Amino acid sequence: TPNEKYWWDIRGGDELHTIPTDCGLIGVLICYDTEFPETARYLVDQGAVIIFVPFCTDERQGYLRVRYCSQAIAVQNQCFVVMSGTVGNLPDVENMDINYAESCILTPCDFPFARDGIAATTPPNTETIAFADLQLENLYASRNAGTVLNLKDRRFDLYNVQWNQKNKK
Repeated sequence: TPNEKYWWDIRGGDELHTIPTDCGLIGVLICYDTEFPETARYLVDQGAVIIFVPFCTDERQGYLRVRYCSQAIAVQNQCFVVMSGTVGNLPDVENMDINYAESCILTPCDFPFARDGIAATTPPNTETIAFADLQLENLYASRNAGTVLNLKDRRFDLYNVQWNQKNKK
């Protein structure tokens, strides 16, 4: 974010990869990355079924930007999204003095998932754990025969995203 550039001289990375796990391929988008839809689509196109979103926001409006973008990622890419945020205060750390978070686990808004696409959530600003039993079989079934088929119905004849070749390994 512009704030992180200013306070800590943080710059965006040059690569984006999926990570193999015993639950399938996963991806990681850190906070602000969720606000760029191409990043999630790239991970899903590489096989990601769960995208993890660690985030640090200092107020509710910043949190809601990340939350709404993460919910859109789950719907548009028919994947699970796990958001994990920082809570509490760090008064002696520049740009980290206050935190706002509601961690959650998001799903596509389709059968057999939760109607609102929220498998689990935590109370605001509470140190706790959100957990849910995510069934990958349901995700694959939804991608193949769900109410909507976002991944299958994309119009490559009208649009596509071009990726820098140095990111393709």
